[in-house]
Amino acid sequence: MTTSTAPSTTPSTAPPALSVRDLSVVFRTPTRVVHAVDGLSYDVAAGEVLAVVGESGCGKSVTSTAVMGLLPPTASVGGSIRLGGRELVGADESELRDVRGRELAMIFQEPMTSLNPVLTIGRQVGEVLRRHQGIGRRAARERAVDLLDLVGIPAPAQRARDYPHQLSGGMRQRVMIAIAIACDPAVLIADEPTTALDVTVQAGILEVLQSLRERLGTAIVLITHDLGVVADIADRVLVMYAGRGVEQAPVDELFGTPRHPYTRGLLGAVPVPGRRRAEGERGRLQEIPGLVPSLTEQPDRCTFQPRCSYADERCGEQRPALRVLRAPRERDERQEGYERYGHGRHEAACWYPVPVHPEHPEHPQYAERPERSEHPERPERPERPERPEQEAAS
Repeated sequence: MTTSTAPSTTPSTAPPALSVRDLSVVFRTPTRVVHAVDGLSYDVAAGEVLAVVGESGCGKSVTSTAVMGLLPPTASVGGSIRLGGRELVGADESELRDVRGRELAMIFQEPMTSLNPVLTIGRQVGEVLRRHQGIGRRAARERAVDLLDLVGIPAPAQRARDYPHQLSGGMRQRVMIAIAIACDPAVLIADEPTTALDVTVQAGILEVLQSLRERLGTAIVLITHDLGVVADIADRVLVMYAGRGVEQAPVDELFGTPRHPYTRGLLGAVPVPGRRRAEGERGRLQEIPGLVPSLTEQPDRCTFQPRCSYADERCGEQRPALRVLRAPRERDERQEGYERYGHGRHEAACWYPVPVHPEHPEHPQYAERPERSEHPERPERPERPERPEQEAAS
């Protein structure tokens, strides 16, 4: 993971840039009720990148839309969303308009549908500046050119006169970033910013986000399906399933020792070139059986229970709370400041978290198959045979 310099704001002496507590989002229609988000909590400090991952339909984008205050009238929001100490849940529309774009900004998932096709790029970027900074049209146009140059668009003065259909997908995404950062927001939500882009364009978008974090101390909430992007840019990871947060941990720890069975399934489903050939495997890639459950109700039980090989009667009768599995340990200088808000902790909402050590008597896996305890960190994964050079070395 790429390291960065410390932001100017010291997280240990300032409140989180964004704090979400017990967030719930319910959509009510004449035919049904959908519980899209259920009891979600997280903090993001200045200069930190929090990645939110999970299958489609687990509530990632709904959460970000709720934070922005852009949900439709059919949605009801509960809990607390605090932006630098200011409560956003229950705020009126005029207050939210002042916040959006200036203190809180979002890069939407599909730039072609988010940009206005009949307005030039420069006018759309400058609109944010005129609305929140009160500058004139000419000054806004000049600043828009500077912003396009900042996000790496070549010939920015020419591109400012172009329309969205004249730009490539990667350049349109950079325009969306320029609009989002126009007023130097404290918090930036990036909803799938690299979707449908080729690898080289993805790398450029990630470099822009890294630069924002390093130069401006921007807190970034990155929503993505790409675990490679998460490993490259994130400091911490929040794993969502069926509208709930099921695991939170520093990125290196979550990739090294995932504790929730769902997280372990996500990581195991990532194709690794050459791995199956080296392990002599045949057949299909690893997968998580079953489907994400319907969100028309949020039962008082583990929602992953029907798909989990570890589940027992307790999982089907009681809802596990997010609990600390490891307290913060000493980390690098920038991350130490985050631990005031528990950012260095490893938490999971599971009655039987995947064990790290062999001694884990309450785990049903070991009660049923104690002979597999010789591989405690990754139970049930296929054993990797020793390669010839390893045998020769031994």
